[in-house]
Amino acid sequence: MITQPQTTPVTTTPDPDEERLRVQTARLVSYRDDGPLAALLRDRLGPGLPPVFTTLVALVAVAALAFTDTLAAGSGPIMLVPALIVVALVVPTVPRDHLGRFDWLVPPLVRAAEFLAILTIGLATDTPRWLLFVLLYVIGYHTYDTVYRTRQGIWPPAWIFKAGLGWECRLIVIGAGAAIGQLTIVVAVLTAYLFVLFAAESVTSWVRLDKASTQAQASDDLEAAPEEAAERAEAEAAQEKA
Repeated sequence: MITQPQTTPVTTTPDPDEERLRVQTARLVSYRDDGPLAALLRDRLGPGLPPVFTTLVALVAVAALAFTDTLAAGSGPIMLVPALIVVALVVPTVPRDHLGRFDWLVPPLVRAAEFLAILTIGLATDTPRWLLFVLLYVIGYHTYDTVYRTRQGIWPPAWIFKAGLGWECRLIVIGAGAAIGQLTIVVAVLTAYLFVLFAAESVTSWVRLDKASTQAQASDDLEAAPEEAAERAEAEAAQEKA
């Protein structure tokens, strides 16, 4: 489990403003939930596209597909269009530092584009709505867990974002499943996989953190003077009785 964004060790004291910006960038990038494809292309896309505007365009484009019922066919290569639009527009924003005035909007816009694309593809193929809801819930839980952890200064391991496929690979998998007419099976397998992955990693990490905190507290108790330990024990006992 990572407790801080990974950086190269330095011998000098970091500038407070630079450290704040570094942590801000690390948080926004983790909230995006980029996967292996984005990581592979990050250093090959140059400076990248403006993240807020480009992601908003992707969201509007997918919404237009939904409202115009473009995916009425329910199968075939056209079912890949929503996923490819989001991937083609949003992946090129990965290299940006996300320090712009409105760049905090990028993670919710990415999540909205992902969810809308999933719903647009799923509803066009008559995939059970409850199954789509469960998939969105699992992804939403992962997002919430990431946000909550980073706000506590606890950073999820880098591998969980790759193992979770990231928003871009999840969309490609869903689009491909719809294109071959097997989206219900694909969504069911993907949902089960992500649920086990995210739940197991989250529970394991929090248990380890709680265990580490307990051991640290026990160490502090051993190092304390006998009189202080006795006073603390009496105070805890009185509090329990009250």
